[in-house]
Amino acid sequence: MSAGGIDAPYEEAIRAHAGDLFRYAYWLARNRQQAEDIVQNALLRGWRAFPRVRDRAAVKAWLFSIVKNEFHRATARDARHAGVDVDGLEFADERASPFAMEMRDALMALPATYAEPLALQVLGGFSCSEIAAMLETTEGAVMTRLTRARQALKRLVLPAQTKERRGERS
Repeated sequence: MSAGGIDAPYEEAIRAHAGDLFRYAYWLARNRQQAEDIVQNALLRGWRAFPRVRDRAAVKAWLFSIVKNEFHRATARDARHAGVDVDGLEFADERASPFAMEMRDALMALPATYAEPLALQVLGGFSCSEIAAMLETTEGAVMTRLTRARQALKRLVLPAQTKERRGERS
Protein backbone atom coordinates (compact mmCIF):
# COMPACT_ATOMS: atom_id res chain seq x y z
CA MET A 1 0.00 0.00 0.00
CA SER A 2 2.76 2.36 -0.90
CA ALA A 3 1.95 5.70 -2.47
CA GLY A 4 5.11 6.73 -4.21
CA GLY A 5 7.40 5.38 -1.48
CA ILE A 6 6.09 7.68 1.25
CA ASP A 7 5.08 5.03 3.77
CA ALA A 8 8.40 4.74 5.60
CA PRO A 9 9.11 8.48 5.99
CA TYR A 10 5.50 9.16 6.96
CA GLU A 11 5.44 6.32 9.49
CA GLU A 12 8.69 7.61 10.97
CA ALA A 13 7.17 11.10 11.35
CA ILE A 14 4.05 9.62 12.96
CA ARG A 15 6.08 7.56 15.44
CA ALA A 16 8.03 10.67 16.38
CA HIS A 17 4.98 12.91 16.93
CA ALA A 18 1.96 10.69 17.68
CA GLY A 19 2.03 11.30 21.43
CA ASP A 20 2.21 15.06 21.02
CA LEU A 21 -0.55 15.01 18.41
CA PHE A 22 -2.83 13.05 20.73
CA ARG A 23 -2.11 15.34 23.70
CA TYR A 24 -2.91 18.38 21.55
CA ALA A 25 -6.12 16.80 20.22
CA TYR A 26 -7.13 15.85 23.76
CA TRP A 27 -6.45 19.39 24.94
CA LEU A 28 -8.64 20.73 22.13
CA ALA A 29 -11.48 18.22 22.48
CA ARG A 30 -11.27 17.48 26.21
CA ASN A 31 -12.59 14.02 25.41
CA ARG A 32 -10.42 10.94 24.89
CA GLN A 33 -12.61 9.25 22.27
CA GLN A 34 -13.04 12.43 20.25
CA ALA A 35 -9.29 13.10 20.45
CA GLU A 36 -8.57 9.61 19.12
CA ASP A 37 -11.00 10.17 16.23
CA ILE A 38 -9.48 13.57 15.47
CA VAL A 39 -5.94 12.16 15.37
CA GLN A 40 -6.99 9.19 13.25
CA ASN A 41 -8.70 11.45 10.69
CA ALA A 42 -5.77 13.88 10.75
CA LEU A 43 -3.26 11.08 10.13
CA LEU A 44 -5.31 9.79 7.22
CA ARG A 45 -5.47 13.28 5.69
CA GLY A 46 -1.75 13.68 6.34
CA TRP A 47 -0.92 10.38 4.67
CA ARG A 48 -2.87 11.41 1.58
CA ALA A 49 -1.15 14.79 1.38
CA PHE A 50 2.35 13.72 2.46
CA PRO A 51 3.71 13.39 -1.09
CA ARG A 52 3.06 17.13 -1.57
CA VAL A 53 5.03 18.18 1.54
CA ARG A 54 8.09 20.07 0.37
CA ASP A 55 9.78 20.87 3.67
CA ARG A 56 10.10 17.61 5.59
CA ALA A 57 11.63 19.55 8.50
CA ALA A 58 8.25 21.24 9.05
CA VAL A 59 6.25 17.99 9.23
CA LYS A 60 5.51 18.36 12.94
CA ALA A 61 3.94 21.81 12.55
CA TRP A 62 2.09 20.58 9.46
CA LEU A 63 0.63 17.63 11.38
CA PHE A 64 -0.43 19.87 14.28
CA SER A 65 -2.21 22.13 11.80
CA ILE A 66 -4.07 19.15 10.38
CA VAL A 67 -5.11 18.08 13.89
CA LYS A 68 -6.40 21.60 14.59
CA ASN A 69 -8.34 21.63 11.30
CA GLU A 70 -9.79 18.18 12.03
CA PHE A 71 -10.91 19.42 15.45
CA HIS A 72 -12.72 22.33 13.78
CA ARG A 73 -14.34 19.94 11.27
CA ALA A 74 -15.46 17.65 14.11
CA THR A 75 -16.83 20.60 16.07
CA ALA A 76 -18.80 21.79 13.06
CA ARG A 77 -20.13 18.25 12.49
CA ASP A 78 -21.08 17.93 16.18
CA ALA A 79 -22.86 21.29 16.11
CA ARG A 80 -25.23 19.86 13.52
CA HIS A 81 -26.06 17.04 15.98
CA ALA A 82 -26.44 19.21 19.09
CA GLY A 83 -27.94 16.61 21.47
CA VAL A 84 -26.12 15.79 24.70
CA ASP A 85 -24.68 12.28 24.79
CA VAL A 86 -24.32 11.19 28.42
CA ASP A 87 -22.20 8.19 27.39
CA GLY A 88 -19.61 10.53 25.89
CA LEU A 89 -19.18 12.67 28.99
CA GLU A 90 -15.95 12.41 30.93
CA PHE A 91 -15.83 13.02 34.64
CA ALA A 92 -12.89 14.14 36.70
CA ASP A 93 -10.75 11.42 38.20
CA GLU A 94 -11.26 11.76 41.95
CA ARG A 95 -7.84 10.24 42.54
CA ALA A 96 -6.13 13.14 40.78
CA SER A 97 -4.34 15.61 42.98
CA PRO A 98 -6.27 18.75 43.92
CA PHE A 99 -3.54 20.84 42.28
CA ALA A 100 -3.93 18.95 38.99
CA MET A 101 -7.68 19.56 38.99
CA GLU A 102 -7.14 23.21 39.91
CA MET A 103 -4.59 23.66 37.11
CA ARG A 104 -6.93 21.98 34.61
CA ASP A 105 -9.76 24.33 35.65
CA ALA A 106 -7.43 27.32 35.34
CA LEU A 107 -6.28 26.26 31.87
CA MET A 108 -9.88 25.80 30.74
CA ALA A 109 -10.73 29.27 32.08
CA LEU A 110 -8.14 30.91 29.81
CA PRO A 111 -9.44 32.60 26.67
CA ALA A 112 -8.66 30.56 23.53
CA THR A 113 -6.36 33.33 22.26
CA TYR A 114 -4.07 32.68 25.25
CA ALA A 115 -4.65 28.97 25.74
CA GLU A 116 -3.92 27.85 22.18
CA PRO A 117 -0.37 29.25 21.90
CA LEU A 118 0.37 27.96 25.42
CA ALA A 119 -0.79 24.46 24.46
CA LEU A 120 1.27 24.52 21.27
CA GLN A 121 4.35 25.54 23.23
CA VAL A 122 3.90 23.21 26.19
CA LEU A 123 2.34 20.18 24.50
CA GLY A 124 3.91 20.54 21.07
CA GLY A 125 7.26 22.03 21.98
CA PHE A 126 6.99 24.65 19.24
CA SER A 127 9.00 27.87 19.19
CA CYS A 128 7.31 31.26 19.09
CA SER A 129 8.08 31.63 15.38
CA GLU A 130 6.57 28.22 14.61
CA ILE A 131 3.45 29.04 16.64
CA ALA A 132 3.14 32.37 14.85
CA ALA A 133 3.20 30.63 11.49
CA MET A 134 0.61 28.07 12.62
CA LEU A 135 -1.73 30.73 14.01
CA GLU A 136 -1.05 33.12 11.13
CA THR A 137 0.05 35.96 13.40
CA THR A 138 3.30 37.67 14.36
CA GLU A 139 5.94 36.28 16.66
CA GLY A 140 5.48 39.33 18.92
CA ALA A 141 1.76 38.59 19.23
CA VAL A 142 2.52 35.00 20.22
CA MET A 143 5.04 36.12 22.85
CA THR A 144 2.48 38.57 24.26
CA ARG A 145 -0.22 35.89 24.39
CA LEU A 146 2.13 33.43 26.09
CA THR A 147 3.10 36.01 28.71
CA ARG A 148 -0.54 36.92 29.35
CA ALA A 149 -1.49 33.24 29.57
CA ARG A 150 1.16 32.60 32.21
CA GLN A 151 0.15 35.71 34.15
CA ALA A 152 -3.51 34.66 34.06
CA LEU A 153 -2.61 31.16 35.27
CA LYS A 154 -0.65 32.64 38.18
CA ARG A 155 -3.63 34.82 39.12
CA LEU A 156 -5.99 31.86 38.94
CA VAL A 157 -3.85 29.27 40.71
CA LEU A 158 -1.87 31.15 43.36
CA PRO A 159 -4.84 32.50 45.40
CA ALA A 160 -6.27 29.00 45.70
CA GLN A 161 -2.92 27.57 46.79
CA THR A 162 -2.61 30.29 49.44
CA LYS A 163 -6.09 29.41 50.78
CA GLU A 164 -5.15 25.72 50.82
CA ARG A 165 -2.03 26.40 52.88
CA ARG A 166 -4.15 28.35 55.39
CA GLY A 167 -6.64 25.49 55.55
CA GLU A 168 -9.45 27.49 53.92
CA ARG A 169 -11.81 26.10 51.31
CA SER A 170 -13.30 28.00 48.40
